[in-house]
Amino acid sequence: MTAIIELDRVSFRYPGASRDTLRNVCLTIEEGDFVAVIGGNGSGKTTLCKTFNGLVPHYWVGEFAGEATVAGLDTYDSSVAELSSTVGYVYQDFQNQLVRPRVRDEVEFGPMNFGMPDFAERGRQAMEMLGIDHLAERFVWQLSGGQAHLTALASVLAMRPRVIVVDEPVAEVDPAGAHALYERLTQLNREHGITVVVIEHHAEFISQYAKSVVLMDDGAPVWHLPAAEAAARAAELEAHGIPAPQIIDACAALDLPGAPRTIAEAAAIVRGAGVTPRGASSVEDAAGESPACPARPVVTASSLTHGYRTVAGDLMTVLHGIDLTVDAGDRIALVGGNGAGKSTLMRLLGGLQVPREGTIVLDGVDTRSASSARLADHAAYLFQRPEQMFLKDSIRSDVRLHPAGRGREDADALVDRVLDRVRLTPFADRDGRTLSGGQQRRATLAIGLAMGPALLLADEPTASLDVASRDSVIAMLDELSDTIAAAVVATHDMHLVAEWATRVVVLEQGRILADLAPRALFGDDALLTRARLVPPQIVSLGRELGMDPVPLSVGQWRDAFTAAGAEVHA
Repeated sequence: MTAIIELDRVSFRYPGASRDTLRNVCLTIEEGDFVAVIGGNGSGKTTLCKTFNGLVPHYWVGEFAGEATVAGLDTYDSSVAELSSTVGYVYQDFQNQLVRPRVRDEVEFGPMNFGMPDFAERGRQAMEMLGIDHLAERFVWQLSGGQAHLTALASVLAMRPRVIVVDEPVAEVDPAGAHALYERLTQLNREHGITVVVIEHHAEFISQYAKSVVLMDDGAPVWHLPAAEAAARAAELEAHGIPAPQIIDACAALDLPGAPRTIAEAAAIVRGAGVTPRGASSVEDAAGESPACPARPVVTASSLTHGYRTVAGDLMTVLHGIDLTVDAGDRIALVGGNGAGKSTLMRLLGGLQVPREGTIVLDGVDTRSASSARLADHAAYLFQRPEQMFLKDSIRSDVRLHPAGRGREDADALVDRVLDRVRLTPFADRDGRTLSGGQQRRATLAIGLAMGPALLLADEPTASLDVASRDSVIAMLDELSDTIAAAVVATHDMHLVAEWATRVVVLEQGRILADLAPRALFGDDALLTRARLVPPQIVSLGRELGMDPVPLSVGQWRDAFTAAGAEVHA
């Protein structure tokens, strides 16, 4: 095979940084490969990939050394515009790469700008390929995060580049859409020979779709191996914050050999070993039992209807007649397909917006009667785009802003405790906008914790996090019951739903489709399909094996087998 990307002793340091972000990188990527770049947050993954299209060093003008070539072009001597026809890039902050008013304009913009006569056909094919052709006339500012992500990818596909780089492909995309997106990338790779590079944290996608894996740590590749060899290094991956997929952990928990890549393969291994999960019915819900007495309502939405004016002046209704009560002790996962209305509902519950119709009572206060600033004493809303929460020149200052503004004498001590809790003390004096995506997510959680609200509202809090950081956020949310009365999280992360939530509220086209427990959700195939949801691997494996109830975590899976003394009958 022919190399399409070659890096020879490449180093790079951002302006003002005390050490290199990339350190003497040597890497070769063959044309036609499907590469997953993995590693913990801050390991240098995104900076590495930005050398492929010349953003490093032409846009991020730090200290650059070494040589990087793409399709024979030296990136140091080539402009970003020259490289853009060869390398298509969907950024982690993909919202910022949308530059045209409507979806169709955005997708057609690249080939039109390069004078390609078939720009309209290219745009149509790209939108159809990703299933967003129905959004063609929608303004980009009307899109949900997942819809905007797919629009950015479509604009790249319309250029038909030789290399596509996608930073966090499944970020803010609903679970069914995430699998569909990977299938599309695989199709482009297999049928058109396009080299695909993804920056990914989700081991299940890596094992199922990638051909090779680059493990980054502290600014340099640890190794670049075929996917099967990479998967066999489970202990090493775990040490770098990339735990094995749940189906591999499930087999390991029963001391069964093999590294299955699909649910069917894992089920075959378990059946072949003659293991039976006797006593599975003893598995308890992660949420525990419901309280015997009715809890205090923290926020109540009644007959809630809301929408936005289009440029033409028409009202586009996003929420229709929502009735929802969040009680003290509730941990609610708000789920549904892209564009279902999750973010809009969250902003209304937190008092950032006032509904067009209906009422919201937050911690005893009608949100129409108080300003957003005053309602911030009752609810903390963590934005879907982390950078929107960074107002000062350091994380410490951002976290301190609310408690200091309210005159808390212990503001500095509180900030220190919160930063330590989210593992950001070493970055306390850094501007939040210069942190990695995962670090930014943890920083927004710190800002919310320092506000000490009754209600915590988090919009995609685990998006773009490595698995270790995601599990840490889940654990932190779990620990907050002593300081926060209730929490509502809008998410596509089914692990968070399974392991943290006590209730799941399913939205579809601005209406509540269901309000139920996680295990009930994952047992309803029709509801899962309608809401574009995909259960965690361990849930699907349990269902494949006929377990009742199904496990919601690997720990519950292990307990279902060991609690009743299940044995392996080889």
